[in-house]
Amino acid sequence: MTHPSLNEMLARMRAAREVGSVNEASPEQLKQLRELARDCPAFTPNLLELARLLQLTDESEVEMDQALEEIQGLLEQAVQASDRSAPALLELAHFIDVFRDSPGLAEALFEESVAGALRALEGSWAGLIDFWAMERTKETLEKALKLSELAERVFPESTSIFNAVQDAREKAAQVGLLPRNEG
Repeated sequence: MTHPSLNEMLARMRAAREVGSVNEASPEQLKQLRELARDCPAFTPNLLELARLLQLTDESEVEMDQALEEIQGLLEQAVQASDRSAPALLELAHFIDVFRDSPGLAEALFEESVAGALRALEGSWAGLIDFWAMERTKETLEKALKLSELAERVFPESTSIFNAVQDAREKAAQVGLLPRNEG
């Protein structure tokens, strides 16, 4: 059996969405999402969507313990397949907190999710400040300067933020948006 392409997996997810609801899955929707999870166990968006829908849907033929085991397994699989991405960790942390009464594990997962999200935010802000500074228009430099203020407060120790901010201020000073001694 060949592995489905990304476009095929996305098409299958869209098809499953069309036969169900975002708040309570139809049996056909769950069947299709489970088949996709079986065919591509590393396709994280499907794993997260299936786990979310299972939490919102009462399958009368499935025991609660069995349902919780399936949901937890899907979420753990999503964490592993996503290389411990912040969104997958967050979903698992919520599940552990609400359904497993394991506050220590939930807290550790929430903290790991926050750390990953902050790393992504730091890199994104540094990149955006750099991007706007490179554009060198009054509007983009003003946006870079405004974001710089927030980024420096949130990430005061960040070298990438520091470098991006310094470059943006230098370019803003060159075009007269800041006095030379502040740039």
